[in-house]
Amino acid sequence: MLDIFNDDAFGIAELTDAVNVIPNQWGRIGQMGLFRDRSIRTTMFQVEQKNGVLQIIQSSERGSRVPGAQIGKRNLRNFSTFRFALTSAIKADDVQNLRAFGEASELVQIMDMVGERQMDLRSSIDITREYLRAGALQGQVKDADGTVLTNLFTEFGISQKVVDFVLGTSTTALSAKTEEVVDHIKLNLLGDTMTGVHALCSPTFWNGLMGHDDFRERYRYFENTRGANPERADVSGGFEWKGVVWEKYLANGPVPQEDGSIVTQSFIPEGDVRFFPVGTQQTFRQYNAPADYIETVNTPGLPFYSSVDVKKRHVDVEVQMQTIPLSIRPGVLVRGHSSN
Repeated sequence: MLDIFNDDAFGIAELTDAVNVIPNQWGRIGQMGLFRDRSIRTTMFQVEQKNGVLQIIQSSERGSRVPGAQIGKRNLRNFSTFRFALTSAIKADDVQNLRAFGEASELVQIMDMVGERQMDLRSSIDITREYLRAGALQGQVKDADGTVLTNLFTEFGISQKVVDFVLGTSTTALSAKTEEVVDHIKLNLLGDTMTGVHALCSPTFWNGLMGHDDFRERYRYFENTRGANPERADVSGGFEWKGVVWEKYLANGPVPQEDGSIVTQSFIPEGDVRFFPVGTQQTFRQYNAPADYIETVNTPGLPFYSSVDVKKRHVDVEVQMQTIPLSIRPGVLVRGHSSN
């Protein structure tokens, strides 16, 4: 029966095409379409930053020498993609006597079984992709165990903007705090454009915002631009206020520990809110490199790959991605929190 896996239907190209067709389950950040896929042929790459210079021009006499413009510097920064992979075994006994259970051929039934395993594995890859992107929006792309894979603030030599909303104080002017965030993002777009600012709120921050006197007073007598009043309706899916779309973000995932236990980890720390621009053209990228298969060496990277590895008594179905999401303008990533 295992000889059937020598069929072309189980080649890396065919399996990879199949796994890339499986509907995305990336979660909220994936749905927003922030990170544009960029295929690369190597696991390492460079990001070039061109610092354009704007200057106020001093007047000069007609006919005199025209002053020269200041030239912006170019910086090259090195980054690496990382492999995220899972495998699941189909045992020989799982495919033994398949023909006895229906009219379909062994090939069709085993392909269905492989497809089911691919979908199961792809779900874990998808939530991992969401987790990595949540990290990129916070300026630190982390591994499942919390190890920092890439610190964007360190790489670009800047400090993160942090705004304390002081939600425990009823007199805090939340509108001024929000304007501070929006102004900072606009000033740090560095030539890119945006259509707005989005905020992903942890449940703790969300509850503090919804219950704050200043916020409630502003929404007491009118409907907002999205047609729902936070005083009376469930707006956790997103509502606009002061140029920011605020949304409660509940994403979390199970993380295996060394002792075999499972710990559920929130993608955004409790008590925090993360602000970032939306509708940008160049700020967010998902760099996809080739998988570590002989057939894919130096080819343009794809979002996902799949393969089967035939053993003596089982077949390993594998799904993987070789990737890293980045914000190449980390100055636009703002952390909000409440000190009380």
